[in-house]
Amino acid sequence: MQNNKSGFNTKLVHAGSFEDEFGSATVPIYQTSTFSFKSAQHGADCFSGKSDGYIYSRIGNPTIKALEQNIASLENGYDGIATSSGMGAISSVYMALLGAGSHIVSSDAVYGPARVILEQDFSRFNVKATFVNTSNVDNIISAIRPNTKVLYVETPANPTMELTNLKECSKIAKEYNLFLVVDNTFCSPYLQKPLDFGADVVLHSVTKFINGHADIVGGIIVTKDAEIYRKIRHSMVYMGSNMDPTQAYMVLRGVKTLAIRIDRAQETAMKVAKYLQSHPKVAWIKYPGLENHPQHELAKKQMNGFGSMMSFGLTGGFEAGKKLMDNVHLATLAVSLGGVETLIQHPASMTHAAVSSENKIAAGITDDLVRYSIGIEDPDDILSDLESALEMC
Repeated sequence: MQNNKSGFNTKLVHAGSFEDEFGSATVPIYQTSTFSFKSAQHGADCFSGKSDGYIYSRIGNPTIKALEQNIASLENGYDGIATSSGMGAISSVYMALLGAGSHIVSSDAVYGPARVILEQDFSRFNVKATFVNTSNVDNIISAIRPNTKVLYVETPANPTMELTNLKECSKIAKEYNLFLVVDNTFCSPYLQKPLDFGADVVLHSVTKFINGHADIVGGIIVTKDAEIYRKIRHSMVYMGSNMDPTQAYMVLRGVKTLAIRIDRAQETAMKVAKYLQSHPKVAWIKYPGLENHPQHELAKKQMNGFGSMMSFGLTGGFEAGKKLMDNVHLATLAVSLGGVETLIQHPASMTHAAVSSENKIAAGITDDLVRYSIGIEDPDDILSDLESALEMC
């Protein structure tokens, strides 16, 4: 069994696991809506919090708890809160930490729906949001107001691949008494641990790297302490965005190979990035592992690897990018990322379609931007697929 001093891969396999009465080698699926009590008093104690027994799967479930503790261990956090989707995680955090009349400062290049829900839904309750390029911390300071409650950053940013300095953000959050929330989806806890840099909350769409097999949708939140944990868990439970036990089982299975998958994919990603960087039909490329990336040195300091996500544009603009996506055969034209399969997509018309054109341009989400998620296929096959598709552009 793992302990707090165990290595990362040992934690991947063992953190959160427990022995059930039948000696199952893996965490069982507790596929039940409700749990029986030993007595009336036991039931009362569970509801009052005097006992930590299970009540109802929306509130808690052994399979889900195993996953929550696993990811919390990987992030060096207090505890986890598993949700039915990545947006369930984001919405639960917003609901818990923002109130009527409050303000949030956010990275401008974030997952599209994470921005849209603030602009179209939380705004109805007089919650204001300012979106800035957080790679420049001066932008953050300039955007803070007396009613600002949350600093929300995504690093690397989706889909521009810009990085935000987490250590500097932590200093700002402490100075202005803000909650620092970090979407760590693009890195996973293998490559980056925001809580170690002073973040209060870290969240993931586990649909992506943590599960890694494109077969479930889910999210998770990890907090630095018990107080924030209770606040967010309360919101999640009463909004009903809990994860399902079978989802949790699938993610527990997927996370065991997280490090192996990422190591393989990011090794290939570096080869792909260098290939694209030198290709005459590629106008620009953003990959943290390339020395010409604006935050390459920051990536070396706060990340344990450069990951397998990149974005690039073609000299022929949007039409050339469209031809590229229509002519790849190994890569799948689909949204999402972080799986064993290579994926390609056009954010401006897909994942960020609901963001206004003006805001997309301001955030650097240009019409020529192609987002590329490298999988674990053979590197030569991925490069060959790109080469043949680029010939058609």
